[in-house]
Amino acid sequence: MSFASIDFAIFMPIVFCIYWALNKTNVKIQNFFLLASSYFFYAWWNWRYLSLILICSLTNYFAGLLMVKYDRQKIRKIILYACFTVCLGILGVFKYYNFFITSFADAFSFLGTNLQVKTLNLILPIGISFYTFHTLTYTIEIYRRKFEPTKDVISFFLFVSIFPLAMAGPIERATNLLSQIYKCRVFDYAQATDGMRQILWGLFKKVVIADNCATYVNQVFENPSAQGGSVLLLGLIFFAFQLYCDFSGYSDMAIGIGKLLGLKFLQNFNYPYFATSFTDYWKRNHISMTQWFMDYIYYPMTNNKTKLWQWNLSMIITFLLSGLWHGAGWTFVLWGLYQGIFIVISMNSQKRRKRFEKKHNLKDNLPYTFLRVFMTFGIVCIGLTFFRAESIGQAFVYLKGMFGGNFFSIPDFISKYFYLKMFFLLGIMLIVEWKQRNKQHGLDLSGIKSPFLKYAIYYALIAFICMYGGKAETFIYFQF
Repeated sequence: MSFASIDFAIFMPIVFCIYWALNKTNVKIQNFFLLASSYFFYAWWNWRYLSLILICSLTNYFAGLLMVKYDRQKIRKIILYACFTVCLGILGVFKYYNFFITSFADAFSFLGTNLQVKTLNLILPIGISFYTFHTLTYTIEIYRRKFEPTKDVISFFLFVSIFPLAMAGPIERATNLLSQIYKCRVFDYAQATDGMRQILWGLFKKVVIADNCATYVNQVFENPSAQGGSVLLLGLIFFAFQLYCDFSGYSDMAIGIGKLLGLKFLQNFNYPYFATSFTDYWKRNHISMTQWFMDYIYYPMTNNKTKLWQWNLSMIITFLLSGLWHGAGWTFVLWGLYQGIFIVISMNSQKRRKRFEKKHNLKDNLPYTFLRVFMTFGIVCIGLTFFRAESIGQAFVYLKGMFGGNFFSIPDFISKYFYLKMFFLLGIMLIVEWKQRNKQHGLDLSGIKSPFLKYAIYYALIAFICMYGGKAETFIYFQF
């Protein structure tokens, strides 16, 4: 069930009304209803894979209770690794088995030995990467003695599977979300109204920007060798906005739904395409995932005695794993390597850049800021070629064609009206987000006092959704 579907438009009001009607009874009953709704929401896609969420939940729940009984670090570590084996084992089988077994066979084939291997005909469960990492934060924090395990099984199972986050995050922490689930929620009209605005803005980004960009992007990437440089360049730019608006649109809607339920989820995007450096970009983009990898992979590999080259290598390894987390393919591994290399370059040049800015008084210089934003966006876009391409070979064909000339070609598969429409809609989105860049989301209208102006903005966005809503596309991150 997608947030941008008629099914969800029926599901959500029913859940909302019953959920708050139960608020007068008992928080456990309210949590049980929300848990049942979350399971129904996930089962709507494929009820069989609901068993994987249950296994993940049970494993981490009992691991937490068992771990607190022992003070010896060795025993606690055994419990933690056993939990990892179950949860990451499920993730590995469903997401990575075919990738690793075929890569293993290809390596032997390259050496002249043909191996007969069997692949598994499995459908990747939606959201498995998200709820696996989401759940493991609970057990890791207990192992680190920073969080006490819960005995409330309903609350914990709800923490794992709560429906706004089930498909594509943000990757929540138990310290933030579970503590809210325990408490009785009180309906806050202002918070719910802000949640509706955030949902509207997320829906606009998804169905108007992302889905329309997909129309162009899919055709360009289908046969890049037949396209000119300008067509490929525009296709890459459109994909950058498709990816951002698709995923940040989902996050906006998920966070907005959380506000309707009286819950505050972590911010997942902070206008990343306005970043002025590659380091800044990854502080703003997919924040919950970046923080997860930094806290549980990067920092454990480093300490105060770590040398600079070790810091750099650890960062590259972290982003390599991040790339593999995004998808079981060498294109994602190469994308992760690209991210790691450029963030290391950005980090190591940061002091020199600051000295240069101070010397020439460029800190608040707007043209200089726009130049840095433009350069950062360009570096990000080039890396996204590997993210979108079907193979490494296709990615290099795409880049070769894009930099190979013929920058004034016009594709025959799209109308000229499409360009005018997209530049107009992208312009609106960018202007709004630039104006709102210091706020939580693009439709945070707390500074506007005129009700007439507020409703004019709401109705304008609804009109854009009705007029320009593109062909319904599945959320990109559902496949991760």
